[in-house]
Amino acid sequence: MDLGGTKITTAISDLTGDIIEKTTLATGSALGEEVVMGRIFDSIAMVLEASGIHEEEVRAIGIGAPGPLDAEKGMIITTPNLPFKNYNLVKPIENRFGIPAYLDNDANAAAIGEYTFGAGKGTKHMLYMTVSTGVGGGAVLNGRPYRGNTSNALEIGHMTIEPFSKHQCNCGKFGDVESLASGTAIAKRAKEAVEAGKDTLLSQSETLTSYEVHQAYLEGDAVAQEILDTAFEYLGIAVANLIVNFDPEVIVIGGGVTKIGDLFFEKVRESARKRSFDFMFNATRIVPSQLGQETGVIGALALALIESAEK
Repeated sequence: MDLGGTKITTAISDLTGDIIEKTTLATGSALGEEVVMGRIFDSIAMVLEASGIHEEEVRAIGIGAPGPLDAEKGMIITTPNLPFKNYNLVKPIENRFGIPAYLDNDANAAAIGEYTFGAGKGTKHMLYMTVSTGVGGGAVLNGRPYRGNTSNALEIGHMTIEPFSKHQCNCGKFGDVESLASGTAIAKRAKEAVEAGKDTLLSQSETLTSYEVHQAYLEGDAVAQEILDTAFEYLGIAVANLIVNFDPEVIVIGGGVTKIGDLFFEKVRESARKRSFDFMFNATRIVPSQLGQETGVIGALALALIESAEK
């Protein structure tokens, strides 16, 4: 289950990760805990019924959800887009269906998915980074998910990379990766440029997202080029920090902003190279996600497989 603020995507797969059935429901976050929990139950029941698979045949349920959370206790501590606060999500599911359930941060689940089925398959030390509305991350080190002391390691988006920045993140901090290089940050820089009256094609756009900024970039718009090049430079700083701290075999990057494609990876690699030891940079592959839009739900499936296999 990929549990998000707007939708719940639930799938059932075989033990190789091939999806048998999948369903998506609106989360209904504004309607409160009981409604969301009811929809979680409904989504599980729907894929079981559609697949013809009985509860007794299911090894485990994996749940990827936004944090902060306590993976060991199966508890969501708090998150701005869901109504849960210090809420044990795992026990009600286990009680209802009689199936072991495992909760993890959605970015951690995505990392496990890429490690098991995607671009990190066959590696021992892999990091995952998502660049979308926000910036998040996860890690598999020595073949095991790395969560840290409080289950919230690899909050890449909240790593400070510009301490004197005027740009504030939704978390309240200034100068972190998310405030400077996320899809939201790129859109904000575009809006600020238009409001400042800068000569840019962006002033002709009805909406301003990283997509419009990229299109203007391709048309040679100097403002768009500055916005994206700056964001890519900051993302490269974040990647370089990951390289020198974790020394991974591969860093897999996913999320909506990576749809920019080759330009994104060329610029981020260039920035990271300048700030890493050459021998460490050259030993680290920086590659796009292979799971695409299915990363969340496949990551949750992989979480269920990898955790239940250890039991």
